Amino acid sequence: MLTTKNCAILSYITSGMTKQAQLDALQKEMEEAAILPLASVANLVFGEGNPDAEVLFIGEAPGFHEDTQRRPFVGLAGKLLDKLLAEISWPRESVYITNIVKRRPPENRDPLPKEIEAYAPYLKRQIEILQPKIIATLGRFSMNYFLPDAKISRDRGRLFKVNSHFMYPLYHPAAALRSTTTLEELRKDFHRLPQALERAKNSGAIKEPPPIEQKQKENQNKQTSLF
Repeated sequence: MLTTKNCAILSYITSGMTKQAQLDALQKEMEEAAILPLASVANLVFGEGNPDAEVLFIGEAPGFHEDTQRRPFVGLAGKLLDKLLAEISWPRESVYITNIVKRRPPENRDPLPKEIEAYAPYLKRQIEILQPKIIATLGRFSMNYFLPDAKISRDRGRLFKVNSHFMYPLYHPAAALRSTTTLEELRKDFHRLPQALERAKNSGAIKEPPPIEQKQKENQNKQTSLF
């Protein structure tokens, strides 16, 4: 299993390699790490996409179809993700997609804290290799990994900066499949992604103010409380 020290050593060894070669080496390292949680019951779903992508999408964990195909976001949620990408003229091949936990939890249950902790060093190294301009988190587990105090209903569609990375929380596509309202909000936030990317590339605001619609709702709530 990767430790902070091992990450530093691996970074030094692979520093002269291409991004894809570094990703391949990291994937092999994970495949050989039999001690990782879920290694004995599920396939490794490492991630895929353009190693030079400006945008990295991170979900929580693979599902049934992802485990079967060993590819991230290929089920119904993945089809919605592809559709939303197409709506903003971003081919799936132009971005990079992965999860925090890279093996399917049994019965698609939520990933456990110990599983997230075990896979975290590999995700960290993956991000270091990719060096995306913006990380778009999909769902609350992914969001809270980077923004522990964030609430997805409040903070989705806003731009944050965590250390050297710009973060853009989004609802998980699976949640949008269950709610028309959530789907509409996810689509709206998705269509603002290119603008958020430009802000991140130009060292935009550390914390983006709430969208106009949310400000209006907050003002309405304040007015209502006066009566």
